[in-house]
Amino acid sequence: MKLSFQIAKRFLSYNKGQTILIILGIALGISVQIFIGLLISGLQSSLVDKTIGSSAHITVSSEIRGESFALDQAWFATLQNDSRLTKVGISVSGPAFGVTNDQSQSVLIRGLSQDSLDIAKIETKLTSGNLASTSSEVVIGKGLAEELKLTVGDKFSLQTPAMKTVEVTVVGIADLKVAAINDSWVIGTTTFAQELVGIDGLISSVEMQVKDVFKADTIALELAPAVPSGLKIVDWKAQNAELLSGLNGQSISTYMIQVFVLISVVLGIASTLAITVLQKSRQIGILKAMGINDSNASLIFIFQGLILGFFGGLLGMALGYGLLQSFTTFAKGADGNPIIPIKFDIPFILASGSIAVFSSLFASFIPARKSKKLSPIEVIRNG
Repeated sequence: MKLSFQIAKRFLSYNKGQTILIILGIALGISVQIFIGLLISGLQSSLVDKTIGSSAHITVSSEIRGESFALDQAWFATLQNDSRLTKVGISVSGPAFGVTNDQSQSVLIRGLSQDSLDIAKIETKLTSGNLASTSSEVVIGKGLAEELKLTVGDKFSLQTPAMKTVEVTVVGIADLKVAAINDSWVIGTTTFAQELVGIDGLISSVEMQVKDVFKADTIALELAPAVPSGLKIVDWKAQNAELLSGLNGQSISTYMIQVFVLISVVLGIASTLAITVLQKSRQIGILKAMGINDSNASLIFIFQGLILGFFGGLLGMALGYGLLQSFTTFAKGADGNPIIPIKFDIPFILASGSIAVFSSLFASFIPARKSKKLSPIEVIRNG
């Protein structure tokens, strides 16, 4: 085995130009696989975060649209203790009018518990001020603030369709990233919303986020039997079928690209080593005549495949990392952040490098079998 390894190194070093080209070919293939794989993964994570990162993954509400319901505390406690759920909050919603001395604007009252505030990431979206802590304080969207000409510290009135009017203080203004929401949301405590809307002790929905967003439908299905009568449970997948279809399409295209890259790497190595068998057939014939057996002769090409795959994989991982680093450094948006945030998944990069080794090993079996069949007498006789 040691002799086969030494001969394999000698064959590769004899034609250094060819060896370097093969290693570069493997490295480019692996670097493309790493770059495309992590780029698509980053794009998917970014899309998911932008679309559902600030919303509930699973929602429980009344079967009758817009109707409030009493919260079953025992059932709610089981949700809070479920390890699959990261946030479990409640919300209270209702229509009203925001009224100042000059004008009025239709608004949506949103009373959110702490977990629901965290789900919507309200605190991170504040452009000024802070969250509401009492029943007389509210946070409003920046569009509504502009429309009603309000700033932090200003007071204005909220009037419900039932003609109930309360005066509130603006303690925070938030950019909620959606124009319609910025123009209408008034966010306060759940108690504030219940008192204003006139549904003391009732809520509008239970909102949950899960650890693995792509398992939300499965978790919702498992939670469904325990949901109190008269309520329905809905997951984000059911509400975002088009987004889910697009994400699945991206995943499939990524896998196809990676498969074709691997096939090209395998074919390239196999064809090159097969040519090497022809080029080195005389030397192999002489080695066999000197006593090297068929198994050791075939090991020469298997070792060549391993050496090429090992160095090609190492260089490919380095190139792939470099491509990703360059992309995140230079491809930035107006805010200075990368256009697509990419997570440097080290296990994925190492796995891609390992694939190069296994692909090269697989490719080397073809010339190895061919060399095994070489007859030393025929080779030496025919030159």
